[in-house]
Amino acid sequence: MRTAISLIAILFSAGALMAYLSPAGFTAEGKSGRVLRHVVLYKFKPEATPAQVQEVIDAFAALPKQIDTIVGFEHGVNVSPEGKSEGLTHGFVVSFRNEQDRDAYLKHPAHDAYVQVVRDRREKVIVFDYWADE
Repeated sequence: MRTAISLIAILFSAGALMAYLSPAGFTAEGKSGRVLRHVVLYKFKPEATPAQVQEVIDAFAALPKQIDTIVGFEHGVNVSPEGKSEGLTHGFVVSFRNEQDRDAYLKHPAHDAYVQVVRDRREKVIVFDYWADE
């Protein structure tokens, strides 16, 4: 009986630890301590006009008001002095609570409409997702 209770305690402790370290970022207390960052980097085609690039920026920046699973958004133009951007000029970071919220964003009609705006104006796109502390 004592062994069974010890085993249950070990399993409970391991479960609590796994919940604390889970990719969804939920601590043992149930509070989210992490967010999923979705990074999008663009190199625009040489023929894309400044007005067309601005239309892409404006359309992307409008998504947080249209898609409620987005919990954070920021964007900017590359200002790195290192010269290693390989022509990527614009970056966007969209944050989500979990993978399900990110996946809902990817399938959302507003995201699909945005992709229609950007797809013929970009020469290269890199998408990179990672977990970060809030």
